[in-house]
Amino acid sequence: MGGGGRAVVIEDVVKTFLVRGSPLTVLDHVSLACPPGSFIALIGPSGCGKSTLLRIALGLEHVDAGRVLIGDEAPDAVRRRGEIGIAFQDPALLPWRSVTANIALPLDVLGRRGTARDRIPGLIRLVGLAGFEEALPGELSGGMRQRVAIARSLVTDPDILLMDEPFGALDLILRRQMNVELQRIWLERRPTTILVTHGIDEAVFLADRVVVLGGRPGRIVGIVDVPFPHPRPTTMFRDPAFHALTDTVSALLAGEE
Repeated sequence: MGGGGRAVVIEDVVKTFLVRGSPLTVLDHVSLACPPGSFIALIGPSGCGKSTLLRIALGLEHVDAGRVLIGDEAPDAVRRRGEIGIAFQDPALLPWRSVTANIALPLDVLGRRGTARDRIPGLIRLVGLAGFEEALPGELSGGMRQRVAIARSLVTDPDILLMDEPFGALDLILRRQMNVELQRIWLERRPTTILVTHGIDEAVFLADRVVVLGGRPGRIVGIVDVPFPHPRPTTMFRDPAFHALTDTVSALLAGEE
């Protein structure tokens, strides 16, 4: 499979929306450097601008000040080439398309019907869906549908993977299982990954660095480096050192809320 990633650099970003005719600053001078192949988790209270920052990194929102670079390019140019993978809380699968056809959708949109399709069987194995190639979304569990969405986000062999609460709708047991699966997939391919989550333990388990955003307007109130080597076993959820880090993140969140 592919591998590696590109740096994502967020420099002094300000984003304001008009709400009932009045300006509302959602992000206030946010700066963040994501090294190639790193895994960054963004966490913060609802409305602090986490998802907006992800949309800016995707090139779907413009900034009022500052800039975002992927390598040395603007995000929208990178996205148009299919070099950014995206996974959201809602898998948004097309109900009439099979697992294989849903994963292939970005290739169809980009007009890459040729050799790029050859990687789909490998992706299906990677996300643990061998044997379900022709299944329709209605025949899959919630966790399986999310696995399809992750495979679809990887089908263009992206340098960057942006994920907005991809497991937020799953129960705790399934969410833990999907955390382990995502770690395995990331370790194999190493795209530069930014994960938006409300789960403190999920952030600490997966990420190299946990970036804590404070309430509106969104500002970075702390960055917690996670020292545990990968791969991280599920026994880590019971480790006192793990809990000490989650307490540090909790304290940063509580101080802002």
